[in-house]
Amino acid sequence: MITKNAVITIAGRPNVGKSTLLNALVGEKVAIVTNKPQTTRNRICAVLNRGETQLVFVDTPGYHKSRNRLGAYMVRVVRENVSHVEAVMLLVEPINHIGAQERQLLEWIRKSGAPTVLVINKIDTVRKDALLAVMETYAAAHAFDAVLPISAKTGDGVEGLLEVLAQYAAPGPQLFPDGQVSDQPDKQIVAEIVREKLLLHMDREIPHGTAVEVTRFTERDSGVIDLDVTIYCEKASHKGMIIGKNGKMLKTVATAAREEIEAFMGTKVFMQTWVKVKEKWRDSDYQLRNFGYTE
Repeated sequence: MITKNAVITIAGRPNVGKSTLLNALVGEKVAIVTNKPQTTRNRICAVLNRGETQLVFVDTPGYHKSRNRLGAYMVRVVRENVSHVEAVMLLVEPINHIGAQERQLLEWIRKSGAPTVLVINKIDTVRKDALLAVMETYAAAHAFDAVLPISAKTGDGVEGLLEVLAQYAAPGPQLFPDGQVSDQPDKQIVAEIVREKLLLHMDREIPHGTAVEVTRFTERDSGVIDLDVTIYCEKASHKGMIIGKNGKMLKTVATAAREEIEAFMGTKVFMQTWVKVKEKWRDSDYQLRNFGYTE
């Protein structure tokens, strides 16, 4: 029986490993992961029950300098989610320098008054004796409750991090029912899986100018799921690249997405995919709301 809970935000610059850490904390994939920055666009909650404690982790977009209304929305998501939580994890790379993005995040954290744990990720990429200088640099900049080196990729240090985070739980009700590991509806997860495959298979800028909408999600009596998915891009030339010669790129993306969706849903999936152009949708408040980027 859950008797305690804590809501904990994960904050950091793009591509620092927030979504990888989120998945490692809950033990399964709830957020898409790529090696490209700004993969996460929205706030994602993931849930872990440990004994009598429910931990709710809030994954936020990487903090970056916004260049359009979508970017500005992502920055607001980060700023708002370092407040009104039991604790914040500031995730950084093992670099002995505090960048402008980390300094801005620390300023927001200080204003919120939230207890903060510094999590130094990617320790599998550096020698351990190099970590001491990183820890000292950050410790001089802010009074962290704890400083923990980890590797979200290998899992090294993740269990110790969970033990520290559980200490922030306070008496309270169960926020999410048993068995629920994410606050994302199935349609949103499907759209994110398709977008992940676009990011993985295409050049850097084109997938960042795409949005994915699931316009049909129906289940047959047999359990088979039928999906209609539309990929939106900002330029006609991008549409041609997403489709590819003789439809090869679109088929590659759709096949990879369908296979993962089938594994996630545990059933056969039939998916039809289209590509449409919506010019400058990242600067349109109306389109951003249509694609689910709402306050």
